[in-house]
Amino acid sequence: MKLNLKNPLVFIDLETTGINIASDRIVEIALLKIHPDGNEEERLLRINPEIPIPPSATRIHGITDEDVREAPVFREVARNLVRFLEGCDLAGFNSNRFDIPLLAEEFLRCDVDVDFKKRKFVDVQAIYHKMEKRTLSAAYKFYLNRELTDAHSAMADARATYEVLQAQLDAYADAEYEDQNGRKSTPIINNVEKLSEFSAYDRSVDYMGRIVYDDHGVEIFNFGKNKGLPVEKVLREQPGYYGWMLNGDFPLYTKKVLTQIKLRMNANVKS
Repeated sequence: MKLNLKNPLVFIDLETTGINIASDRIVEIALLKIHPDGNEEERLLRINPEIPIPPSATRIHGITDEDVREAPVFREVARNLVRFLEGCDLAGFNSNRFDIPLLAEEFLRCDVDVDFKKRKFVDVQAIYHKMEKRTLSAAYKFYLNRELTDAHSAMADARATYEVLQAQLDAYADAEYEDQNGRKSTPIINNVEKLSEFSAYDRSVDYMGRIVYDDHGVEIFNFGKNKGLPVEKVLREQPGYYGWMLNGDFPLYTKKVLTQIKLRMNANVKS
């Protein structure tokens, strides 16, 4: 089924030095932009991560230190990437939990402020896991009855994800899905806003879901000893917690969100 788009939708796939959002780096980025009229644009870039690529990562994607030795570093391509992504919604396979958070970290490291939270996110893996529970290669086989021969080649993965989403729209056009409140509804609607809502794991405030909205729209912590408590309450009653998080191994965007909440609290006190 052809995607029903209001804005361009960019399918993102990253190959990286590892899976730690706070410390790992991009070595290859594939961007497949689908325009509302169906036209497509591709961008595929190798990136010098400025840190060694572990053998464990190379075994997955096949990219070595030598392969990226002459490639640009991220800050050299960041502005062009921002222009390519301007006005676009974002999609991928496990992109809500990995590709988008890590890409946001790379932008923040080179002082390029891109607020992806204003975009819609469509995570094809989340749709797949909620409906079938599998991996990209298995999803490709399941929905398209073909083998994904170039798995972990960034552009092949990005294009496979696009094809899987189109097939999902056909497969679940009339299916019913029971949400966490027991309500039944049609899950797969050919609308990016609805797909974004359905493929979200939670109502996260930061990308990693360390801070989420509760049912009343209040920001609460979603991890550790303060899980379920309002962020403002914790910052008021545990003054050292803010400093602990800022000095801890948390993603830069999580720290940015926490700082925005604290600044908002300070402004409210002064007013």
